[in-house]
Amino acid sequence: MKNSIQHTCIILLLIITIYNNGFAQKTVQQAANITVDLKNGTGVMYPFWAWFGHDEPNYTYMKDGRKLLSELASLSPVPVYMRVHNLLTTGDGTPALKWGSTNAYTEDEKGNPVYNWQIIDSIFNTYIKRGMKPYAQIGFMPEALSTHPEPYQHHWQPGTANKLSTGWAYPPKDYHKWEELVYQWVKHSVQKFGQKEVESWYWEVWNEPNIEYWQGTREEFFKLYDYAVNGAKRALPTIKIGGPEVAGTSGQGAISFLRAFIEHCINGVNYATGKTGTALDLVSFHAKGQPQVVDGHVRMNMAPQLRDISTGFKIVKSYPETRYLPVIIGESDPEGCAACGMATNPANAYRNGTMYASYTAASFARKYLLADSLKVNFLGAVSWSFEFENQPWFYGYRDLATNGVDKPVLNVFRMLGMMKGQRIKVDGNRMYSTKAVIDSSVRKAESDIGALASADKQSITIMIWNYHDDDIKQKAEQVELTIKNLPMRSATLTHYRIDDEHSNAYEAWKKMGSPQNPDSAQIAELETDGQLQMLENPKKINTSTGEYKIKLRLPRQGISLIKLVR
Repeated sequence: MKNSIQHTCIILLLIITIYNNGFAQKTVQQAANITVDLKNGTGVMYPFWAWFGHDEPNYTYMKDGRKLLSELASLSPVPVYMRVHNLLTTGDGTPALKWGSTNAYTEDEKGNPVYNWQIIDSIFNTYIKRGMKPYAQIGFMPEALSTHPEPYQHHWQPGTANKLSTGWAYPPKDYHKWEELVYQWVKHSVQKFGQKEVESWYWEVWNEPNIEYWQGTREEFFKLYDYAVNGAKRALPTIKIGGPEVAGTSGQGAISFLRAFIEHCINGVNYATGKTGTALDLVSFHAKGQPQVVDGHVRMNMAPQLRDISTGFKIVKSYPETRYLPVIIGESDPEGCAACGMATNPANAYRNGTMYASYTAASFARKYLLADSLKVNFLGAVSWSFEFENQPWFYGYRDLATNGVDKPVLNVFRMLGMMKGQRIKVDGNRMYSTKAVIDSSVRKAESDIGALASADKQSITIMIWNYHDDDIKQKAEQVELTIKNLPMRSATLTHYRIDDEHSNAYEAWKKMGSPQNPDSAQIAELETDGQLQMLENPKKINTSTGEYKIKLRLPRQGISLIKLVR
């Protein structure tokens, strides 16, 4: 009996020892270590992220729209490109959710075209005055040209069954008039802004023709594209134009549409000219994630978005005629409906705080990695996120600012704007592989603690995030960053931070009591809180050994930017 008890005790001690060793090992595995070796460059730190867009074009020249455009222009080291819907839609310019108009084309009582470029010019002028450029969308269908003009303007609202696709979404009743409209628009743009300026723009035809935004057949869309390109090239042979801005690429219908479009442009019969093929200067498609509410909290899903991007890149690369063409992800977002607030769509509650910011940091880094691995000519990724004029404060729209106050996500772009030179390889024991994120997003117990790094002759910048799909508060985690092969003997270190206490007007607004009518003093405070903030004062560091270690604690959904300057 005594021997049996001793034997049992020995077994229990062994189990406890193995468990404790396993727990200790697990604890070691959880500590995040990131290494950046400045000798391991991976490519140019090109700002593909400096592209933005929205449905409502008339917000562009309104008060908060102008303010936000100025901020976007100032944070980017290159001209920012803007893509908006409804540039040819008929109406008086009064905006609504998912709606806008320019009245560019009407007809007189005899059916003769009447062109009016006043509103389009005011939109493009707002960009150009700030050093920005249009990614000009040729759409939607003017009422006088629509084959199904009534009803024309939709009255869509989130959470209702009101139809979105009304008369603006239909094919033209006269393709020659459609071509002439595009010709006159491009011709006017050259006369108004100059040939050199217009040659620096990008143009595309329509939006998401594989879903409700196009109420014609696939072949009718190809015809629409052919006539539009013929008109644009007649006005400016050097214009850069393409498409098809297909919604998603991972579903079989979207894949089929994108391939059929490319093949039509390569060897199909051109509807406008009767010749073989149609000009295609860029290829564009959209990519979206898919959040949901699980057990009372928002759970993001980055996998569908990255799958769309990977599949789109592979399709473009698969044709010799397109493999080197510029690729633009015309909308690249955590989900689909920017104008759906969290009241009607609870899964969109991620948008006001740091979840949107950390998702953006982690997903944009993977876009670089996907473009590198597939060797495509990746030009731009449009964040379909701008602002909604005169709407409730922090309503949960997918926007960069609310009532002129910046959200945390905008500060990620401020961080990206400081990253220049060459991208540097990042090694991190907690950074999920791109394949793992594409397969199943970030769902394991451990969060994704990773980084994006760059360096030029004067500075080194490293953006670090702590991201997880589940929007659940967790304790801050220890991160040790090691920078190797530093070329300078000393540097000034600045540490920027986005979390609940820094660069976060949303948390500040909630502490005020979530006012829907803040006074001028509160607005001024919120504007300050919405700017990118430092975690601590800059300090001089000794880097004479060529290596420097930085220890920091980073909360879940937090982002740090470490900047070293000679």
